[in-house]
Amino acid sequence: MKIVVIDDDKLVALSLKTILEATGTITVAAMGSSGKEAIALYDEIQPDVMLMDIRMEGMTGLEAGEIILKHAPDAKLLYLTTFSDDEYIVKALNMGAKGYILKQDFESIAPALEAVMRGQSVFGETIISRLPEMMKQQEQYDFAAHGISEKEREIMELVAEGLSNKEIAARLYLSEGTVRNYLSTLLDKLSLRDRTQLAIYYYTEVKR
Repeated sequence: MKIVVIDDDKLVALSLKTILEATGTITVAAMGSSGKEAIALYDEIQPDVMLMDIRMEGMTGLEAGEIILKHAPDAKLLYLTTFSDDEYIVKALNMGAKGYILKQDFESIAPALEAVMRGQSVFGETIISRLPEMMKQQEQYDFAAHGISEKEREIMELVAEGLSNKEIAARLYLSEGTVRNYLSTLLDKLSLRDRTQLAIYYYTEVKR
């Protein structure tokens, strides 16, 4: 797996390079220290995954990520930061990033990169524990106005709870294929990319 590491702390970047390349399956093709470098390096190297810090001088990692995804919608961005700020989490995932993990969870970085490479979206354990805190007092959400049926609403809630398609199928007495079809329809109706964005949408829009 070929990755690019972006972090304005060069010692951190070098440490990440050492740790990740020790796995024998990850190659750090380049390192950068700013949002502008992130954009240039992504364009030049086309990495399998870009591992990027958020808070950097000038252009932030989030701002750089938005530009990268605008020109390369399939780009796999994994954010690594010391900050578990709700606003950062929501923005990173809503814009299409594949994950958000904390630097102190260093042992999970390589597995997270492998998961993103396989097309999965990942959170660190600390991030997962914060998701309920992102919920505000529930207001009435007009599902009908968004063309969302009762069954689709149930599936959205179960996705937000972290259930797999198989678990949802068992809970609602449906086939996995039917659940996949409902999920695909939901994503189309809400113009979302994947189940991760659907879960974030549920917490930030439905349960706000």
